[in-house]
Amino acid sequence: MKKFAVLFDMDGVIIDSNPAHKKAIVQFCNKYDKHLSDDEMKRYIWGRTNKEWIRHLFGEDLPDADLRVYADEKELLFRTIYEPDIKLLKGLDKFLELLKSNNVPMAIGTSAPRANVDFVFKHTGIERYFDAVLDERAVTVGKPDPEIYLKAAKALNFDPADCIVIEDSLSGVEAGKRAGCKVIGITTTHSDAELSKSDLTAADFTNLTLNDLSNVFKPMKYGT
Repeated sequence: MKKFAVLFDMDGVIIDSNPAHKKAIVQFCNKYDKHLSDDEMKRYIWGRTNKEWIRHLFGEDLPDADLRVYADEKELLFRTIYEPDIKLLKGLDKFLELLKSNNVPMAIGTSAPRANVDFVFKHTGIERYFDAVLDERAVTVGKPDPEIYLKAAKALNFDPADCIVIEDSLSGVEAGKRAGCKVIGITTTHSDAELSKSDLTAADFTNLTLNDLSNVFKPMKYGT
């Protein structure tokens, strides 16, 4: 079987957290008399960095110090909302154990702050599975730029072409593709049709096998 590595996004993949993020953003926006439409959520929120969507909201000239205060406020609100309900996406615990037992290297590549990553590790105990963890500190340009996944592949000493990105957002799928990776789309945030640029889609990790992962590297066969 081909040797490959798996690069996980976090929100919407490891945990189904985007509904809680949306609640936090709505409360945050209401506090400051701002508004983001559902379309803007898709375009500016999911898979993006805080600095991108907050500056979209308050203006590109927002000082860095104010940006950090707003970002910390919103993320603390998210963790408070989500903490009573946090859990791994269905089937992920067994999937991680499957990969680990077969010596498949794993990394997390997320635009979330480290505080959120630590929050997830604290409540799920999955930190031990990952050989590398890249958070927003590793990101200078957010998704759909491929930076985060190029860096994650490098951290595992793998060619991006030998990596599988697991994503839920449109910008994340594009980032994985632009990095030269194969992509599995998880349909927590978008539909199968919306994630059609992925090499494979799944609702969760319940039925994903090593063969499924290996098969994404095989050339597609077309009928005559």
